[in-house]
Amino acid sequence: MFARLPAALGLLALLATPAVAPARDFPTEAAPVLADRFPQVPVAFPGGVKAWRDVTYQQLPGYRPQALDIYVPATKGPHPLVLYIHGGGWMAGHTRHSGAFADWPKVLAALAAEGFTVASLEYRLSGEAKFPAQLQDANAALRFLRGHAAQYAIDPARVALWGGSAGGHLTALTALTCKNTALDPAAGGDACVQGAVTWYGVYDFAGMNATPDGNSAGSRLLGCDGPCSADKLRSVSPVAYIDAKDPPFLLIHGEEDKTVPVAQSHLGEAALKAAGVPVTAIYIPHVDHSFIGRTPAETHAASMQALNATFDFFHRVLKVPGPAGTGK
Repeated sequence: MFARLPAALGLLALLATPAVAPARDFPTEAAPVLADRFPQVPVAFPGGVKAWRDVTYQQLPGYRPQALDIYVPATKGPHPLVLYIHGGGWMAGHTRHSGAFADWPKVLAALAAEGFTVASLEYRLSGEAKFPAQLQDANAALRFLRGHAAQYAIDPARVALWGGSAGGHLTALTALTCKNTALDPAAGGDACVQGAVTWYGVYDFAGMNATPDGNSAGSRLLGCDGPCSADKLRSVSPVAYIDAKDPPFLLIHGEEDKTVPVAQSHLGEAALKAAGVPVTAIYIPHVDHSFIGRTPAETHAASMQALNATFDFFHRVLKVPGPAGTGK
């Protein structure tokens, strides 16, 4: 026992010896660095598509960073851009969901594989900021994407928008208010888009005022204390901004929609036609909001009808040949 004591004392002495601190040296810059420097690693999707998650397109004081998911085809490009705007009553939702689709990123990546750079937008929700912040965010995202065209293989002269429900409303409004500095002071130098697709979108807020859900969501978006005034409702209504210079539209809506009445797309279609704007409308029978049918099979059929019509529309208006065998 005592023979082992010197060895034990040596071990104690070794443990008591302070460790040598490693040299710590990191680069600094001349001013505070606010950029997100977490490594951006692309995610691989079928067809050679690469996607970047949560790319910050805007950082406004007092708000969380606004972000995009960006899907880029394997081919060199430049490719037309499609910007998707999610729904959720302007108060919920995110870039990676749409209706009953089980894997929305896979859908957006499939569109990218057909020759489009696709971006999916996060915007300020109505609990964070009131209208027109959401429109301003969509415009800011388009400016960012055009400004980074080389990085994401984008042709800035060929751009289309797509959205469902609240995202359909913001899609229509963004397409119809190009260069409108009353709603977006930064919009004066913006380029306009070449097409827009709305799924069960809102076109006239005065009509939505008759439905409890629409009125509640619209009031939150506009920040109304009590019923919104007619002027406020018109300011957020896409029908108020339609003119002959607007791009082609595709409107798709379920005839049994109880959240956004199908009358909204009828109003939008009529106003676009009256102004001479090219418009195609598809009304799907027996289908509720988000293309939910009476059975899972009906939901799938309606969702795929809408999706195929949408993909074909982008191929046509953005002048991209369709996949082999489609005849597009």
